Amino acid sequence: MSKRDYYEVLAVPKNAKDPQIKSAYRKQALQYHPDRNQGNKEAEEKFKEAAEAYAILSDSDKRARYDRFGHAGVSSQAGAGFDPSTFAGFEDIFGGIFGDFFGGAGRRGGPERGSDLRFDLEITFAESAKGVETPIEIPRLESCETCSGSGAEPGSSPTTCAQCQGRGQQRFQQGFFTVARTCGKCHGTGRVITKPCVTCTGEGRTRHDRTLTVKIPAGIADGQRLRISGEGEGGLAGGPAGDLYVFIEVAEHAVFQRDGNNLACAIPLNFTTLALGGNIEVPTLDGQESYKVPEGTQSGTVFRLRGKGMPDVSGRGRGDLFFTAQAVTPKKLTKEQRALFDQLSKVLPKEQFEPLQRDAEEDEKNIFEKVKDIFG
Repeated sequence: MSKRDYYEVLAVPKNAKDPQIKSAYRKQALQYHPDRNQGNKEAEEKFKEAAEAYAILSDSDKRARYDRFGHAGVSSQAGAGFDPSTFAGFEDIFGGIFGDFFGGAGRRGGPERGSDLRFDLEITFAESAKGVETPIEIPRLESCETCSGSGAEPGSSPTTCAQCQGRGQQRFQQGFFTVARTCGKCHGTGRVITKPCVTCTGEGRTRHDRTLTVKIPAGIADGQRLRISGEGEGGLAGGPAGDLYVFIEVAEHAVFQRDGNNLACAIPLNFTTLALGGNIEVPTLDGQESYKVPEGTQSGTVFRLRGKGMPDVSGRGRGDLFFTAQAVTPKKLTKEQRALFDQLSKVLPKEQFEPLQRDAEEDEKNIFEKVKDIFG
């Protein structure tokens, strides 16, 4: 009986891309997998046929020879066995079949590293600027102190599983495959605990709530994380503990905006201060800072205080603080103030200024983008 065309087997066109071929094969493999069709010889043949087709069409060199010469061009490769790497990514279909079939997989016994843990920690803006040490409480599984993580009662030890002879797997013949399945008695460990530890009931781990002190470095930003080695969950069978990752959430500040290590804020000023110039007080992370505004300053002008921004989290210097001068128009005037304004309006030139053209692109920029335009 002649072989069917490989494209016909997978039901894909000859110009199909790799993802389409892979998807088509996955569909066929799931449909005709021996586990789902036990004793069905026709399904077994279709499964083998699809695997052979995918082994050729997923390899660019073999596919090129097949496209040119047909089955004759790949007859030495087709049906001569499968390369396990060809089927990488199909573990959900095959389970442990190919690992055992090609001699790659072993049992899962022995110590295993514990899982990593995550803790979300919210701190204030001031704490992120100055750094802080804070306690956190972590619920986690730790190695049982009674049995030292073995799961067996002190004085006893796990025994070799009689069902799988310590391999952790059992082999079955299924069609043209030798199938390896995890041993149901020892669950793949190859060992059986006959006398479980009374403290952990054979688990090897117990749950505890641990309080740790976390040192937050100055300058840490929202979204950054800290890794604390060995403070995750305890490992299985006495294995090493995992790590703890502390993800930082920094609350917004009422005045400052942050971009990298730079800060920005807006300072409201009387238009007389802008016109005449004068000393003002600018808020910083370290308190008020005196700054002399030059005469004739326009509303919206940005000034820089070097080294008054956030500290670098690595300890290398600090960013800058940029503040925008904004004119404040008084809403209520006393009689004396109104009289003075009337006198001033009489000596100022009448408004005959040309309307300013709106720059839509400039309007959309935030303070830090405008700072980069000004200061580079």
